[in-house]
Amino acid sequence: MPLHATRIRERGFNHATEVAREVGKQLGITLDTSSCQRIRDTPPQQGLKHDARRRNVRGAFTCSGNIEGQHIALIDDVMTTGTSLDELAATLKRAGAREVTCWVVARTLPPGEVA
Repeated sequence: MPLHATRIRERGFNHATEVAREVGKQLGITLDTSSCQRIRDTPPQQGLKHDARRRNVRGAFTCSGNIEGQHIALIDDVMTTGTSLDELAATLKRAGAREVTCWVVARTLPPGEVA
């Protein structure tokens, strides 16, 4: 899951990229961190309702690499509503990806649900 350059400077690294790096090593999958970029520095999703989250990330990503016909695995550290993953997956499909699969390390529960 690409972060905007501003967010990377704030955090010092991209958590999802570090997870993806290890997953790639373990599974023998090539890690590509350059084909897609977050082109808008969106406000944090935390605290936004689902519709506001969707609007917040609309048009936030671009893909310039050659991904035509590929099966892409997106990796994120935490998924709340999935709107960021949905937006990036849609961007990848428009850029020619054959299939997009989303893998996450942790999933937050919707409000009111108990583990």
